[in-house]
Amino acid sequence: MPIPSLFSGKLSLPVIASPMFIVSYPDLVLAECKAGIVGTFPSLNARQAEQLDEWLGRITAELVDHAAAHPGKPVAPFGVNLIVHRSNTRLQGDVELLVKHKVPLAITSVGAPVGIVDAIHSYGGLVFHDVTNIRHAKKAIEAGVDGLILVAAGAGGHAGTTSPFALLSEVREFFDGPIVLAGAISSGAQVRAAEVMGADFAYVGTRFIATAEGNAPAEYKQMLIDHAAVDIVYTPMFSGIPGNYLGPSVAANGIDVNAISGGAADPNLSIEDWSKKKAWKDIWSAGQGIGTIHDAPPVADLVARMKEEYRAAAAKPASFV
Repeated sequence: MPIPSLFSGKLSLPVIASPMFIVSYPDLVLAECKAGIVGTFPSLNARQAEQLDEWLGRITAELVDHAAAHPGKPVAPFGVNLIVHRSNTRLQGDVELLVKHKVPLAITSVGAPVGIVDAIHSYGGLVFHDVTNIRHAKKAIEAGVDGLILVAAGAGGHAGTTSPFALLSEVREFFDGPIVLAGAISSGAQVRAAEVMGADFAYVGTRFIATAEGNAPAEYKQMLIDHAAVDIVYTPMFSGIPGNYLGPSVAANGIDVNAISGGAADPNLSIEDWSKKKAWKDIWSAGQGIGTIHDAPPVADLVARMKEEYRAAAAKPASFV
């Protein structure tokens, strides 16, 4: 289907950069939007509501100024991720700040976005919801969301286990709205492949950790460059929700990767032992696409490279017609 008017003429690639805890700060979001892809961040990256208010004001103003200074150049809108789980005591206040600043896109996750959709729609904003399975997709549609983000197997962080081919195909049977596909996407050719499969946007996260603007330790970025899919471990151990993590960062914290992979916690590791490991600090998440990450360039250079890869893939003729 045609993409929503919010994005019309404002994108250089059909890409939404996923909101990553700690990593996605204003500098990264701004660089992504200025390069023509949707930049996002989790509201909880701002440690207090006052800081979130400041960030939203800064991002909004800077993008307006940049667009005015570069007429004719795509400047993408930005989005904010809201954790809608009941444990998020800041949720209502954060929603009010999104309404105050008229944030173009709200990305909801870890729970049903009941009540949030109306608030974001009140000023014309859109709500896209993270899902990992069909049941959650249908519940999100019932809640009135505008689009779905399919976090398929291989995606970084809290990913599902279903193949992107299967998940996207099944969802398309009952949903004709905007679909964003996540799952080890790190090149322009893969963005094009997501479109061919029926998605409207690609959701790219891990690849933007390894950029100059990504707010991640140098060791984290180097680990992405040095390792491959075989080094990713899938486990619920660090947050209670199954997710993909860099095995070497797990091992560096004295945890047997083999004992926790596949969703099974190490029976010899006590709750007290592993609860001391802060997943956002000591354990680093990543998707299975890290094997093709070989550098950490500025976002503008990376997006320019992805655009060339996208164009080359789009121009490639089909082998069979």
